[in-house]
Order: sequence, then structure tokens, then C-alpha cells
Amino acid sequence: MLTFAILLPFAAAAALALAPLSASAARATAIATAALALLALVVVWTGFTPGAGFQAVQEAPWIPALGVAWRVGVDGVSLPLALMSGLLFVAAIAWPMERAVNARQYYAWFLFLEGASLGLFLTLDLLIFYVFFDLSLVGMYFLIGRWGHEGAQRAALKFFLYTLAGSLLILLAIIALVLATDPLTFDMRKLIGMQPMAGMDLRAGLILLGFVIGFAIKTPLFPVHTWLPPAHVDAPGPASAILAGVLLKMGVYGLVRIPMQMLRETFATYALALGVVALISILWGSIVAFAQENLKRRIAYTSVNHMGYAVLGVAVAGSAVAGQEAARDLALTGAVVEMVAHGLITGALFLIAGAFWARTQEYDLGHYGGLAAPAPRMMGAMGLASFASLGLPGLAGFVAEVQIFIGAFAVWPWIAAIGLLGLIVTAALFLGMLQRLFFGDRLPALEGLADLTRTESGILAVLLALVVLIGVWPAWLLEMIAASAALTFGGG
Repeated sequence: MLTFAILLPFAAAAALALAPLSASAARATAIATAALALLALVVVWTGFTPGAGFQAVQEAPWIPALGVAWRVGVDGVSLPLALMSGLLFVAAIAWPMERAVNARQYYAWFLFLEGASLGLFLTLDLLIFYVFFDLSLVGMYFLIGRWGHEGAQRAALKFFLYTLAGSLLILLAIIALVLATDPLTFDMRKLIGMQPMAGMDLRAGLILLGFVIGFAIKTPLFPVHTWLPPAHVDAPGPASAILAGVLLKMGVYGLVRIPMQMLRETFATYALALGVVALISILWGSIVAFAQENLKRRIAYTSVNHMGYAVLGVAVAGSAVAGQEAARDLALTGAVVEMVAHGLITGALFLIAGAFWARTQEYDLGHYGGLAAPAPRMMGAMGLASFASLGLPGLAGFVAEVQIFIGAFAVWPWIAAIGLLGLIVTAALFLGMLQRLFFGDRLPALEGLADLTRTESGILAVLLALVVLIGVWPAWLLEMIAASAALTFGGG
């Protein structure tokens, strides 16, 4: 099933690129393909046993001399991310195109990106992980550059070069890590169990640095986040939803799966430094977001803030502070929930931002006001997503952040205390955004602005219903994640 979920979008992407289909037929094909991939993941979920290690494993030799094989499998960390990604791809593909040109190629690139994204979360081979990591850059580059707004090609190039530089650091680190094994293997499960760099200082530290910088660019963390705002502003709304909801998670997931699990001793040594960087990202992302007058840039900078929370949870989990094992497990669980919650919430926010653009071709907050009456569905969706993003109890963001901060207070109370300031600024920036968009005086140019369509409302309803479900009844998600979090340092 996992192989099917990965390869089906690739096959459908190739078919769409070659078959002479109409725009409506291409859209229907892409939606059906993404839905089938999601269904395959749901089938795997129904047979998943929390805490039983890697499951639904499939393996076939590829380059035996290097120990490289097609290996796929899931645990409680990767399965929730794959399910969230699959759902978000269905939503983004079903969302109306902002520029209805070259529809076949548009949907083909979305499916190509879905195959690469699911492959990254589901693979258990380190070399194939890197292949999918790089392929995701290609798919997003074309979606931004060909279907984005004015200046999109420049933003797409910056995104590609910036993140490619990070991926090359990751490749060097992978090679150095694997060369320490005998016999050579790229099997993630074996590398986690072997701990090949245990007892090494300088060499292990340099390998860790390569992984951390590479994944920090993808996440992104301060100060290597500068590619993100222009990429978001110039991308079409559905591509922004995938960029924020799926691609940013690759960086945090990579930190968990590779350096934290495969370099435990070295990661623990430098966990505090990573925690400080996460704290700076939390504060920087929220403060800079508060200053933005562009709707999409404001939402984009909140991703720096929220991914800071996730990385803080990872740093706490990998700190190896004696006597705080339960707190570290809690922090890692919170980090995974934060990734799922952020994907759903910020994905919805970027889709709504795309709806604003489709109606006015404008992101400037000063252009809006008084939209509560003509666009009540838009206000309701934006309001719910904003309150979830600022961490209101009863919504998914709160479930994630409370676990991260409880774990952080147990290990590094001063970092947790300072990090709470980010929550205050985040609340202020979202409340201010809602006030400016929907209340006050309505500009004459906005008279008759169309509310969300049935299609747009239906897509947002599904995403936001999950945000509420996780907030009021998180047990089904926490059970899946927590058991694997407790097993993380034992190799999953």
C-alpha cells in the first residue's frame, strides 16, 4: 500500500503531462489520484499498532553493493505526517486554479510533488530519502515559477538555490555517516540501531552540523529563513498551502529521523544550542510577522514562529537530560502534533489568502476592511484558522504547544518562559489581521466582493473540522504518536 501511495501520483503525473486532456478532465484525474493515495494511507492506518515499531514494511534490493534498497514503512512519527500531507494535497489540487492556464501541467506537477513528499515521509532508506528530498524542490520550483504572480520566477530561483545548497550539505553528511558503517548500509533502521558515530567528537559534530544547517534551511529556522516570504507571496495559494503544510515539515522530520535518532550522543551534546536557535525563531518569526502589511507575508512569517515551536520540542526530546524522560517524550509528541496542526491550519490560511487574491489581486491589508457582512463564510474560516494558529484552547494548535512547553519547562525552564512571549505576539498579530480584514469601514472597491464558493467552503470545512477534532478529542492522534515517541531512542 505504501509503495502504491508513492508511485501512483508519479504515474498519474506522467500520464497528465502526455495525455491531451481538457482542464476539467485533468483536474478530475488529479483529484481522484490524490484521493486514492490518501485512501491507501488510511488503509495502512487501520492496520497500524501504536508502539510496535516500523510497520507495513516493504523492501526490494536496488543497489546491493551499497546496501541501498527500496524500503518503505511507517511508525507513529511518519504516519501522521503522511496522512496530513495526503489530505492537504487533495485539498490543494481540488482548490480552484488562480491562473487557469496549462492545467494539465499544473496538476501534473502537483502530483509529482505529492509522490516526492509521500516518498520522503515513508522511505526507510537514507539515499532514497535524499532523492525524494531533492525531487520535492523540483516540483515546487515549477509550481511557483510557472503559475505564480509577478516576480515569481525570481522567488522560485531563490527558493531552489537556497534549499539545494542545504540539501548538498545533507548529502555530504549522509555520505560521512554511512561511511562509518561496516558493511555499508543506507537502511535507516540499522543506522538507528548501530549509532555509527558514537564516541566520536569532531567528526560527529561536523556531520551533525551539516544535517542541522540543511534541515534548518528547509524548516526554516532563523537566520536561514529568508527564502520563505518571497516564495509564499509569489506562489499561487494552493502551492503556498503545500509549501507551508508539507515541505516545511520535511526539515523537522529530517531532524527527528536522522540526527536525533542516528547521532544520539552528539545531538544531546548540542541540543541546547538548537533549542536557543528555536527560541530565536519563535520570537523573530512572531515579531516580524506582526510588522507585515502583506497578508501572505504575515502568514509566512508565522510559519517561522510555529516551526520554531516544533524544533524546540525536538531539541528538548534529544537533550538526554537525566530524570526527564517523560518530559522529553511529551515534547517530541508535541512537536509531531505541531507539525500536523500547522499543516492543517496554515494550509487553510494560505488557501483563504489565495481566495482573497482571486477576488481582488491584492494582498495589502490596507486594501481591505469591513468584509464581515459581504463574506461571512470567509470571515468564519479565517477566524477559526487564526484562533487555532494562535493556540486557543479547544483547537489543534493548543494541544501541540502545551505539550512542547510542558516538556521544555521540565528541561530548560528559562527557554520555555521566554518562548511564551511568542504566543502573546502571535495572538496580537492574528487578532489585528482579523480586525483589519473584516471590521471597520469597507472600501467602495470591495462592494459586492464574492464570498467563498461551495467548493472552497467544503475544502476548508474538512481541514478545519480536523483542527477542531484534534483540539477537543486528541487521544486518537496522541496514541499513534506517543508510543513511537517513547521508543525513539530505542530505534522505533
